[in-house]
Parts: sequence; structure tokens; C-alpha cells
Amino acid sequence: MRTVVAAVIERSDRRILIGQRRKHDSSPLKWEFPGGKMEEGESAEAALARELREELRAKLVKSVELGRVEHKYADRDEPLEIRFFAAAIESDAVEPVAFEQITWVLPRELGQYDFLAANRQLIAQLATGRIKPAELLEG
Repeated sequence: MRTVVAAVIERSDRRILIGQRRKHDSSPLKWEFPGGKMEEGESAEAALARELREELRAKLVKSVELGRVEHKYADRDEPLEIRFFAAAIESDAVEPVAFEQITWVLPRELGQYDFLAANRQLIAQLATGRIKPAELLEG
């Protein structure tokens, strides 16, 4: 099973960073949380730091795991394990290096975006306030 890490980055105004996949990527123009595949021998936190650096030119300061989801996409042979993390970055000034576009949205607005299927459960928990990433990072 392939493991993927994803960062839920919440600013002080409660807005969460999401990115839209490029039109030539798999699942084109779908929205997702920044992150990507763990490499062989890499820890989850190291993978998260690397992916944020590569995708957003952002420096990971702190992370706390929010949960894990197993998902099988129809166009993939093997299922994915997605590990979601509340993540704090050094600066909100990020560049959409690996995305068509990025935006900061309030949790209740997440449902208005066409996300990858594996993100749906987490989006519901964020939108209803059951998961508050910034509070988890403070704890």
C-alpha cells in the first residue's frame, strides 16, 4: 500500500490552505490539501516537510497527525493510505509551485470545492468544527 501525507494548514483567521491540481495531473483540477507520497525510508514528518517545500516553498514548523484514511481510486491498482496532519508553516506567503492555484478558505466553505474523494470525511469534520487544526497544534 502506498502512503501519502497531507497538510491541513490553518492561519490565525481560521482559513485553511487548499490547492487545485493542475489540468494535466491525474484527477485534473480537483482540490486537495498539500502533500504527496512518502519515499522509501522516509518518516511521515520528513515527507510532509519535503512536500511542503517542493509544492509551496514553505517551511514546516510543527505537525500533529489528525488521522488516516485508506482509499482505492478506480484508476489505481493499489489502495492509498492518506495520513492527514495539522501543520504549521513558517510564513503564510506560499507559492503554488505544484498547483494550478491555491486559496485560503474558511472550514465551512470547503464543501464548495470539488475535492479528491479521499478527502471527504476530513472535510466534513473540518467544516463542522469537530477537528480544529490550530488547537491541536497548540496542545
